[in-house]
Amino acid sequence: MTRGLRVMRDGVTALALLAFLWLIAAKLSDHAETVHSGQFRAADGDSLNLGKERMRLYGIDAPELSQTCERAGIAWTCGQQAKRTLQALVAPTDTQCSGTGRDRFDRLLVVCHAGGVDLNAEMVRRGMAVSYGAYGDEEAWAKAEKAGLWAGTFEMPRSVRDHTPRPDARGIMGLLGW
Repeated sequence: MTRGLRVMRDGVTALALLAFLWLIAAKLSDHAETVHSGQFRAADGDSLNLGKERMRLYGIDAPELSQTCERAGIAWTCGQQAKRTLQALVAPTDTQCSGTGRDRFDRLLVVCHAGGVDLNAEMVRRGMAVSYGAYGDEEAWAKAEKAGLWAGTFEMPRSVRDHTPRPDARGIMGLLGW
């Protein structure tokens, strides 16, 4: 066999092997979409419960439940309002949430729809959540319209979480009150 044919054969073999590996990797990362419908309960402004399944709305971040914001110099419970807004959005009987991935807390990452409306986008559009990797156009609209959180001042939900000590983070000394 001539050198040129051997190089061509080796190239085709390598290409076939790479294609085979790509197919295996694609199959391993192919998660079946999980779809839920039913009586959803808002745990907060970006998390839902349905039975024992806990879901996190993909691409958004809502104020923490205990978080307060300011509007016209007056504090308001924006975290509680975000939860009430989400609960009102998932109340219709045709609400469906679907997702394929999970977050670090094993919550299913979902996009929810009711009546043809993307509820994740609607939370951001109403100014009751901020964009967290998606829904940038909706956030820009909410800012321009001074909707919800954007009508005053607030701390980004992630910053609030990062500065709130968790009970398990303090260890045994925290339990003893030292």
